[in-house]
Amino acid sequence: MTKLGDLSTDALSALLASASDVVALVPVGSVEPHGPHLPLSTDTLISEGVCLRAAERLTREQRVALVAPSVSYGVTNYAQGFAGAITVPADVLTALLRAIVEGYLRDGFAHVCLVNNHLEPDHDRAVRAAVVGIDRASVACPLDKRWGRTLSDEYKSGACHAGRYETSLVLAVAADKVDDAAAKALPALDISLSQGIRAGKTTFRSMGIERAYTGAPGEASAEEGADLIERLATMVVTEVEEALARIDR
Repeated sequence: MTKLGDLSTDALSALLASASDVVALVPVGSVEPHGPHLPLSTDTLISEGVCLRAAERLTREQRVALVAPSVSYGVTNYAQGFAGAITVPADVLTALLRAIVEGYLRDGFAHVCLVNNHLEPDHDRAVRAAVVGIDRASVACPLDKRWGRTLSDEYKSGACHAGRYETSLVLAVAADKVDDAAAKALPALDISLSQGIRAGKTTFRSMGIERAYTGAPGEASAEEGADLIERLATMVVTEVEEALARIDR
């Protein structure tokens, strides 16, 4: 069993007593518009799917990785003006995540990794601030260049919000939540979020993104999504393994 929230308190207590390294993976996402074809929970669904796969790969003799309940709200300012863009202040998110991390560590977990797939810059900074000064915590996020360069061409172009990249990921982890007909009817939109952010744009609409998507959602596939899940799971596994190695030294 890899979902922490499904355990009873007695089962978790026994697990913490029997395994030398118990790791908590905390999926972090957002409530944010992702075009007419993907759910508002897209970023959370992706983080959950990545965490489940990473937990399988991390769990071995005397080590158990558990997927904690998700943190599904984040800093979502770029999508303002679209229904369902529910944002929280950055300092509130940081305080919440830090309290969660500290809680798991007090419980006896060896390590806590915040796994974030909502890539808004202020949100990313808020997530990373939550683990500053905590040796037994880490953040896994594809905004780190060493992980971003392992992902798809569309991701690297920056034209990937609810496009082929994210639509493929959701097809891999929750296909029933994708409106496939709507995705295939959407024209490809070559507007790079990363370039728009560097140019000082502060909303999707100011970048010319009028339906809360960019990229090519009609080209998405579950097969590509499954491959991306593995790549993102490698990101999580490596971040956790490296952090545990630093503690052991």
